[in-house]
Amino acid sequence: MAISHHLVASVVQKGDMVVDATCGNGYDTIFLAQLVGDEGSVLALDIQAVAIENTHTRLTELGLIHRVQLINASHAYLDEYLPNQISAAMFNLGYLPGGNHQITTSGPETTTAIEHCIKRLRPGGLITIVAYPGHPGGREEKKYVKDFLSQLDQKEYETWQLNFINQRNQPPCLFVVSKLDGGAL
Repeated sequence: MAISHHLVASVVQKGDMVVDATCGNGYDTIFLAQLVGDEGSVLALDIQAVAIENTHTRLTELGLIHRVQLINASHAYLDEYLPNQISAAMFNLGYLPGGNHQITTSGPETTTAIEHCIKRLRPGGLITIVAYPGHPGGREEKKYVKDFLSQLDQKEYETWQLNFINQRNQPPCLFVVSKLDGGAL
């Protein structure tokens, strides 16, 4: 979703550390690598080896591979790799387009990963989560994420859900978590 890129770009600066929790075919990873510049870094994970390979190829072609650490693992294990502080994290849930549609993200793993990112999110930082309720398990995962985010302390975080209202066939929705820094985003 283009709006997620716009929101993340509003908080990430050159030199920042950011996360692509589900790198897929690498499009969000590339976007993040361009934002952080040579001084910053991107941690990108995916459970499918083909996703890591696709992302590596694209980053290499663009001369951005040196800004990214690619890890072939579930985003549920993010805590093992995260630095002390991040400025942003992006999640694009569901399955890998062009990959095995039987391998999907799940509510428990996703909320575990979101929780890990929240613990490391700097004040003013942002997490975006694009959920796709149209695939098997997607509706359940969306509800799981919404329920989890609804419980965050409003004194520390703003959470939003953005939905398409003119699209059919269970369109994706965007969840946003913003860590307050004394003022609203």
